[in-house]
Amino acid sequence: MKTGYAYYRVSTERQGKSGLGLEAQQQAVRAFCQSNGYALAGEFIEIESGKRNNRPVLGEALTVCKKQRATLLIAKLDRLGRNVGFITRLMEAKVDFKAVDNPDADKVVVHVMAVFAEHERDMISKRTKAALEAAKKRGVELGANGKYVLSRLNHENAILFAEKMSPVIEGLRRQGMNTIQAITDELNRLGVPTFREHHHKWHPATVHYLIKRIKNQSI
Repeated sequence: MKTGYAYYRVSTERQGKSGLGLEAQQQAVRAFCQSNGYALAGEFIEIESGKRNNRPVLGEALTVCKKQRATLLIAKLDRLGRNVGFITRLMEAKVDFKAVDNPDADKVVVHVMAVFAEHERDMISKRTKAALEAAKKRGVELGANGKYVLSRLNHENAILFAEKMSPVIEGLRRQGMNTIQAITDELNRLGVPTFREHHHKWHPATVHYLIKRIKNQSI
């Protein structure tokens, strides 16, 4: 039987004391262990804000797993996977892990999530503020021309997004997914964020345009 240690995170001290959210995570991990032949050797509970990257309890869990060659069991990768600090620690630790909500996820998937976490940071305020500030200095009236400035910025971000997605698409093709629909289904199954993060689902049309942009950039 394989050995596993669970890592749970609750967002605030109040939730940590009350058990809100924790019990559901524990039930999910324990059910996974029973169904997949894991002996749950211990549990690590991190009580903190999701905005913070400093995770001492995660460090302890990774150290124990590495020493005992155990698997780190995570209740919800979709909740943790876009946290840059979590992703970095997990990738650098070289510890096997399983996510109950996405058991097929491996370090390749986590790496993809890291790419998108970086992409989200790039897309949000810095570039937008810089573009608008530059427009102001050129004397552009943002009330009339702001849409043009943001449109240009979105175009640049779309190019950057395509560059980062290129190895992901290539990796899926190497796995035999050579049709638009197959790639669309796999991106949705893995939970890979779209270019516009509030659109949570990929569609064949968006995948088609993405692949077309990737091809144009490689010419």
